[in-house]
Amino acid sequence: MHDSASWAVRLGGDLFLTQAFHRSYAVFPADGTNMAPLLSWDDLNTVLATHRMEPPRLRLSQDGETVPLDRYSAPITNRRGVTWNRVHPAELHARLAEGASLVVDAIDAIHPPIGAAAEALERFVGTPVQTNAYASWTEHEGFGRHWDDHDVVVVQQHGAKRWRLWEPTRTAPTFRDVESPEEPDGEPVADIVLNPGDVLYLPRGWWHTVTADQGTESLHLTFGLVTHTGSGLISWLADQMHHDTCMRLDIPRHAEPAAKATYLDALRAAMISALSDPALIDQWADSVDTTHFGRPAPSLPYVDALPPRREITVRLTAARAKLTANPEVGTVTLSAAGTEWDFADQAAPMLLALLSGEPATLGELADAAGLEVKDVAGVLSVLIKGQGAAVVKAAR
Repeated sequence: MHDSASWAVRLGGDLFLTQAFHRSYAVFPADGTNMAPLLSWDDLNTVLATHRMEPPRLRLSQDGETVPLDRYSAPITNRRGVTWNRVHPAELHARLAEGASLVVDAIDAIHPPIGAAAEALERFVGTPVQTNAYASWTEHEGFGRHWDDHDVVVVQQHGAKRWRLWEPTRTAPTFRDVESPEEPDGEPVADIVLNPGDVLYLPRGWWHTVTADQGTESLHLTFGLVTHTGSGLISWLADQMHHDTCMRLDIPRHAEPAAKATYLDALRAAMISALSDPALIDQWADSVDTTHFGRPAPSLPYVDALPPRREITVRLTAARAKLTANPEVGTVTLSAAGTEWDFADQAAPMLLALLSGEPATLGELADAAGLEVKDVAGVLSVLIKGQGAAVVKAAR
């Protein structure tokens, strides 16, 4: 699932977005046509062996409690006096055999196939995505019964995992909330076993317990979706309303009651007027899509401009970039990573190709647009400088 179309097919496309998304859990069994797992046991071993894995990137949890770091790692100090904790394989194995669950936070940032899948999911659902890896070996619950403050898409990689689900006890609970949800009563509303290739979607607030009690070790990925709520929309709107004088005036905390009431009336009227715009949500969505920085990356060795080499491979680093045509002036505008770039409309075909999120060579982009490679290199140099694109394969 390296592109948004694959996610759309796997999750049910528009039907998922309009009927399940933010509403209820959904299970999508493996259908025999799925891609190979994004993370193998060999991949996980390599990640653990080649990175400095300390909390919060790596952690162990058992029965809802965090396993102390010194029970599976040992401090290492180099000759310059820098100390870090290095995983002790034998102790790690022992803790996992005793029932601990292993978690690698944000594994999408250090394992490119998962990073590509996370970015493709972001393109499909329209919100930033972070992916964690979870591995378990026993029927012990690593985290106890709990709820998450964000929606998740779970993809089973190896083995089997049992999920028991309870409905939310508080509507749309958030990380910073005025009260906490109460523990649910009764039996779970769903008891699900995920096998390799199965996918589970779970909205925030749903209580769940997760165990590897099927007689096999389990490895799964959880794609966490950043939450956007009404309070975030109001915060964004307030920033857009600085053109209104009442939004810029000092709060009259020392004024007479009548003056305070007049001030509040003006604020209320301004907010009601702004919230009455039926296009407001679309405007907000365009803003958050095009200002999010995505996954910026360096483009070494090209610290200046890209050379006009056909084999150089590039990609956009902002998953939700937008391309707008301006036919009255013969230009197109690419909006991404908080910047807008205007290019001649001859650049539109190459920019559309990049919007797919797939890497492309300068030669392929030049052929698609009917441009010289040097012109494509010039456009990409501008985007790289603005942190909207990156080189993924340099010329030999």
